[in-house]
Amino acid sequence: MNHQSLAAHWMPFTPNKGYRAQPRMLTGAKGMYWTTDDRRQVLDMTAGLWCCNAGHGHPHIAEAIAQQAKTLDYAPCFGFGHPLSFELSERLARLAPGNLNKVFYTNSGSESVETALKMALAYHHARGQAGRQLFIGRERGYHGVNFGGISVGGITNNYKAFGQWLPVDHLSHTQDLALNAFSRGLPLHGGVEKANELERLIRLHDASRIAAVIIEPITGAGGVLPPPVGYLKRIREICDQHGILLIFDEVICGFGRTGEPFASQTFDVLPDIMTTAKGLTNGAAPMGAVFAGDHIYEAVVDDAGPGVEFFHGYTYSAHPLACAAAMATLDVYEQGGLFRRGAAGGDIASYFEQGLHSLKGLPGVIDIRNYALIAAVEFEPQAGKPGASGAQVQTAAWEQGMMLRSLGDAIAMSPPLIIEKHHVDQTIGILERSIRQLFG
Repeated sequence: MNHQSLAAHWMPFTPNKGYRAQPRMLTGAKGMYWTTDDRRQVLDMTAGLWCCNAGHGHPHIAEAIAQQAKTLDYAPCFGFGHPLSFELSERLARLAPGNLNKVFYTNSGSESVETALKMALAYHHARGQAGRQLFIGRERGYHGVNFGGISVGGITNNYKAFGQWLPVDHLSHTQDLALNAFSRGLPLHGGVEKANELERLIRLHDASRIAAVIIEPITGAGGVLPPPVGYLKRIREICDQHGILLIFDEVICGFGRTGEPFASQTFDVLPDIMTTAKGLTNGAAPMGAVFAGDHIYEAVVDDAGPGVEFFHGYTYSAHPLACAAAMATLDVYEQGGLFRRGAAGGDIASYFEQGLHSLKGLPGVIDIRNYALIAAVEFEPQAGKPGASGAQVQTAAWEQGMMLRSLGDAIAMSPPLIIEKHHVDQTIGILERSIRQLFG
């Protein structure tokens, strides 16, 4: 492709002018590897964008989508249904924790977050507490790019040009390099203390005005920050004390990333609402799903009068092709034991952790953090160039045959759950060379 043919596509979250000058073009993918337009094989250590948990090009998923396209290519979901969406919902409800038995379909994580926020408002309105309009997010939290998501999110670049259009406040992020740098697994220090900040925000705003707290169990795009020990349980306790809903954004953590189907199961903390997407279809079709507790559904739907109870939805909600992809993806996860393959303390996660922490002491490395099969390496910032270190390590790794995700002055890894030890060895070798190339 010539550079002129690249001009029409306005690419998301991309320096477009720079991309046209140095395009990175993917033309195929299989298993753990991408194929580029110059026929290189590139190790995928990001599972696409945190989504291809079963690796690329799985024939069972591809065949399911193809067969569904021949049978029922589309079905409207406003007042109509198709059998596969109900079958998928039953299957997901059995997989979900606790009483999260109601499933509402979207097309992405961003839409899942918008849906969850509306569910929270609708719940309080149905219970006669319509004054609960305020949401509490967290610094460095990522909840998609729609207006609700960028309001509750805590990444400045995502909202500084667009504003924050919901009443919101934010907890502090949980990173503490002084106490928890180079943690293996959950950081040990400061969890309860950081969670107790929620009590201060409740005193500031009054519980009667707060609809929900929304957080990622493990902060993803904000830097891969596993929760300190005790943090999530204390957040749950405080929410319960004040009648505040707790929303877990599991768009990244869901579908095996933490060694269970969902991080809420890994950390034994049950939210009222849970958002998912990405791994639901292994990235093969756009789809998200919001899991709501029975009490949410009962208040909004069962206790409502006749007619539409929840004025919300999408043209492509429960799209038949996406449902087929999700059903096949769940087959692959379950038959391959992938939900628990990367569990913390397990064979592959321990090998991954050991390899990562062997990089401690390299020039420029100020932190390594990991949980199960998600990790980050953070570097010294460069004077006057915020975020440059992560991007430069990412570029160096790409040139050596590995895809990483740069997050400011860090790089993130969330490999497909099919990763083997030789992939870990390849990863650590490329990372070490890339770091030394930048920092000497």
